[in-house]
Amino acid sequence: MQINIPRGTQDILPGEVEKWQYIEKKLKEICDKFQYNEIRTPIFEHTDLFLRSVGDTTDIVTKEMYTFEDRGKRSLTLRPEGTASVVRSFVEHKMHGAASQPIKLYYLGPMFRYERPQAGRFRQFVQFGVEAIGSNDPAIDAEVIALAYTAYESFGLSKLKVVINSLGDAKSRVAHREALIEHFAPNISEFCHDCQNRLEKNPMRILDCKKDRKHPLMQNAPSILEYLNEESSQYFEKVKAYLTALNIPFEVDSNLVRGLDYYKHTAFEIMSEAEGFGAITTLCGGGRYNGLTEELGGPEAPGIGFAMSIERLLSALKAEKIELPIEKTIDCYLVSLGDAAKDYTVGLLHTLRQAGLSAERDYLDRKIKGQFKAADRLQAKYVAVLGEDELKNNKINVKSLENGEQKEIELSELVAVLKDFAAY
Repeated sequence: MQINIPRGTQDILPGEVEKWQYIEKKLKEICDKFQYNEIRTPIFEHTDLFLRSVGDTTDIVTKEMYTFEDRGKRSLTLRPEGTASVVRSFVEHKMHGAASQPIKLYYLGPMFRYERPQAGRFRQFVQFGVEAIGSNDPAIDAEVIALAYTAYESFGLSKLKVVINSLGDAKSRVAHREALIEHFAPNISEFCHDCQNRLEKNPMRILDCKKDRKHPLMQNAPSILEYLNEESSQYFEKVKAYLTALNIPFEVDSNLVRGLDYYKHTAFEIMSEAEGFGAITTLCGGGRYNGLTEELGGPEAPGIGFAMSIERLLSALKAEKIELPIEKTIDCYLVSLGDAAKDYTVGLLHTLRQAGLSAERDYLDRKIKGQFKAADRLQAKYVAVLGEDELKNNKINVKSLENGEQKEIELSELVAVLKDFAAY
């Protein structure tokens, strides 16, 4: 009986995985420039972590989490997002006491959500994200947005749109909450079951509903921007001024609320406007989450971050017809003629690899023509041909597959000659 891959997951095969490796390397290089350090957290956490941080009225918690009991009857959850785990680690390891502040971290790894699989959306997916914890400076908000924008631009994407909003502080949101309830309550029966539940628990999340986004009441819902107090308004103006100074184009969308309860002040998304990208245009999203460290038992340490889907990045590259500059070659392919020569290439191959060269040989007893075809498929730069006569005379023929030039050299010189070629 054949067992297939679970729905909503994917195998990333050779030929495709090189794109992932290139993206991961590029993202790490960008984080180095911005002075963000890598953090790796467990793939599963205690369920309470996500209940307390993400919010018990969010779709993630109510519909999408992979939660299970271990043998000790503890409730555990495969991480659905990265921020909660990073902040938990920040608190647990007392990073707030480090001399260098704010703490600037990035992560890259699989997340898990039970939702309907569709183009660019999986049940196991890979997120790259950053978190800057310990600063209330609106300049760090602009830096985080700039890092995300820089990442997309570094891959050649140009059809990008940055959308920002302010969710205000706690005082601003109380006034906005009352206005939203008053606005939606008379007609809440026209909305989906989820929105009806959100009305009293978290009415702002009604604005994030995908089912009812075209309802007339959505279009004229009270804007959070009308309820910002002076402090929140000044903060938002600073963020916009810094983005302008960084030459990051943006639009303000007062209905942008993001799907997680921990956001305060700045919220943002970067979208793809490429033709054919798909109905869901969001590439990444994030925002400020002041108060989350306290919620998880730590001291006050305001933070901001974002998360981007690698799968959606790849979809955006495809939509803009961008090919990543991936060169998959090897330095040398060893071709052997005769049993003695074939046996000798086993040790010779290891010698080349020990010297830092990428090399391969035949393992299927192919004829010489088949071995050269194998070298072509691997895009070998050079082929080294060893026959019985060459072996007796301690010689080997080296041929360039780029220009066809070849010469006979001493066997003992092969490593030096190939390294010399590789230098040019």
